[in-house]
Amino acid sequence: MTATLTPTTENLNVTGFQPLATPRSMKAELPNTPEAQQTVQASRQAIKNILDGTDPRLLIIIGPCSIHDEAQALEYAGRLLELRRRYADRLEIIMRVYPDKPRTTVGWRGYLNDPHMDGQNDFNLGLHKTRELMLKINSLGLPLATELLDPFVPQYIDDQLAWGAIGARTTESQTHRAMVSGVSAPVGFKNGTGGSVKLAVDAILSARKPHTFLGITDDGQAAVVSTRGNAYGHIILRGGTAGPNYGYEHVEKASEMLTASGVTPALIVDCSHHNSGYVHDKQLDAWHDVIFQRVGGDTRLKGLMVESNLNAGKQSIPADLSELQYGVSVTDACVGWDTTADMLAWAYERLA
Repeated sequence: MTATLTPTTENLNVTGFQPLATPRSMKAELPNTPEAQQTVQASRQAIKNILDGTDPRLLIIIGPCSIHDEAQALEYAGRLLELRRRYADRLEIIMRVYPDKPRTTVGWRGYLNDPHMDGQNDFNLGLHKTRELMLKINSLGLPLATELLDPFVPQYIDDQLAWGAIGARTTESQTHRAMVSGVSAPVGFKNGTGGSVKLAVDAILSARKPHTFLGITDDGQAAVVSTRGNAYGHIILRGGTAGPNYGYEHVEKASEMLTASGVTPALIVDCSHHNSGYVHDKQLDAWHDVIFQRVGGDTRLKGLMVESNLNAGKQSIPADLSELQYGVSVTDACVGWDTTADMLAWAYERLA
């Protein structure tokens, strides 16, 4: 007679499991639209052409540090779409739609993880609302970008992304490098939080190769995923603990590292984070410097990232959510809309 064992060595710190909607069911409920598909396909190709150097325009990835309110995100998208159309001959403008936020320690993990902003962590609702919002923005004709954090999430939103990013905390992660090898959009890798650009170069080289890793199918089944590799990985310079890294000497050094690795230099500068010292108005310093470098003929610089919102600054999440200030970031501080419009107009004029 075999004794029945009481589990004593597994799931000791787990408090529960919640079934997750499958990618297939979510896509059936929120199917792609012809307008959204056209937006994504056209912008992906434009970004590839910019990275290859066959499109001379500058890529601009701009928008809120994080999304926390659909109506505010759509208001921002409507405003940005007007400027995208106005400046389309010199700028390829796409919107930051970041629903999933990394944390150094703890804090609100984002719209995808906690859409109620109260610690319920309703992932099913967050995934649904994230895909719904992305569909609405793409259907307007405005392409979008996001940071890819959870390796399962691309199965739910890959068809909505014109561009993706891997953050400074995860660029060194083998899991994320393998994931990028299967992502359909071009993806930028940020240099490490300490400033190491080599981490991003290594990530680009890794993501270009085929990989095999554990993931999920559209039916939500655990599976071995095999990829062909992503040829459009590139570096995002975001500064580091030693300070900013958007100046000519930093661009030159990063380009030399890429060339030595057999990769044609293609760099995007993140005006925020250590490149601004986390002071939102100082994003303009990096913005102006990089635009002047481009005007001076440095075509290795392919784009710029900016954290921007309807209103400037940032706020903490109050216990009473009705006290949230309208259009103000709940994560990193952002420049406001008037500054955003001025920045884009200034860049357009200089790039004539």
